[in-house]
Amino acid sequence: MPAFNPAIAIWTLAAVATAAVILRPWRVPEWIWAVTGAVLLTLFGLIPLKAALGAVAQGRDVYLFLIGMMVLAELSRQQGVFDWLAMYAVQHAKGSGQRLFDLVFLVGTLVTVFLSNDATAVVLTPAVYAACKAAKAQALPYLFICAFIANAASFVLPISNPANLVVFGSNMPPLLDWLRLFGLPSLAAIVLTYVMLRLAVRKQIAQPLATTTALQPLSSGGRLCAWGIGVTALILVAASALGWELGLPTFCAGVATAGLIHLMQRRSPMPVLTQVAWGVLPLVAGLFVLVEAVAQTGVIERLALALQGLAQHAPVQASWAAGVLSAIAGNLMNNLPTGLIAGSMGQLAELPAQTTAALLVGVDLGPNLSITGSLATLLWLVAIRREGEHVGAWDFLRLGILVMPPALVAALALLHL
Repeated sequence: MPAFNPAIAIWTLAAVATAAVILRPWRVPEWIWAVTGAVLLTLFGLIPLKAALGAVAQGRDVYLFLIGMMVLAELSRQQGVFDWLAMYAVQHAKGSGQRLFDLVFLVGTLVTVFLSNDATAVVLTPAVYAACKAAKAQALPYLFICAFIANAASFVLPISNPANLVVFGSNMPPLLDWLRLFGLPSLAAIVLTYVMLRLAVRKQIAQPLATTTALQPLSSGGRLCAWGIGVTALILVAASALGWELGLPTFCAGVATAGLIHLMQRRSPMPVLTQVAWGVLPLVAGLFVLVEAVAQTGVIERLALALQGLAQHAPVQASWAAGVLSAIAGNLMNNLPTGLIAGSMGQLAELPAQTTAALLVGVDLGPNLSITGSLATLLWLVAIRREGEHVGAWDFLRLGILVMPPALVAALALLHL
């Protein structure tokens, strides 16, 4: 009888738990599978309890960031901010599907950049569907914008994607350094995503739209919420420029905005709090433990050292390898665990800034290939199903294989300018 191999047991349990997170057997929420996998690793002694708790604690900045962003996003939804933006886009499209496409793409880009890609997937998607229904337009061509821009614009700023906090951790570059590193690559990713997606759906968006949509004025709560979002964005940009961790400022800004609005309206905050997707937090915590267990097998360290060695002798090739492989891995096992592994590699080896940046580009942009590639895309899928729309894995892949590769190649190429 072969001897028990802890490394194989860890990899097997981690792989099964990750697959369950992506596939959601029996429609059990993703966080349950992640937490179950983490608990089993601890109960079977495959990872010490102290190490598991330490892995959970490593995500404190991410948890605070997610709480703040989710509260702001749900508050915006309940106050009608995104619905107003979507209807504004319909009105100014003036019956043109192409113009509506451009406006939705612009709004999606701004929401992703300043409120994170998860906000685009969760909150903007239903608003775009409502706008398409009002304009009597085919919804899917415009809904696809929310999915693709959520990933394409997710490395414009550190706050644009929680994965950015995971990959860089405490080594987050100051804002100016971030913009110098990612400014051109992110612009190229956004522009090429726009061009390829618009070409792919050009026939559907050529249909004329209804022009009878009346734009209702934004409520006082909605206006205050919009101001809160603007102030939050300024605070986060300032925090990033100063090199501070972003979790606590995001948390404080979201809670303060929600508290001020509910105080002025004399309403309970419970409707907002009960609708926030709290399951994201144990999902992230469980994935931290899974990745920590895999790291203890030594595989991630060997990968990190191999990438470090390649970067020392061939930095350009190392960046390309890091970006392409992280993009492929993100589509195979979702970009959140891939981002955690990339972050672990950055802690275990001294990687050049361009190599770490390439890892992040692959983690953020790569998931535009498949429907299970990123958490934002999975959330988008749930949102469109609530509206009665359905997109299969093959349908998304046929579009993703046209949209993602040009953007990824351009972004990686521009990292070295």
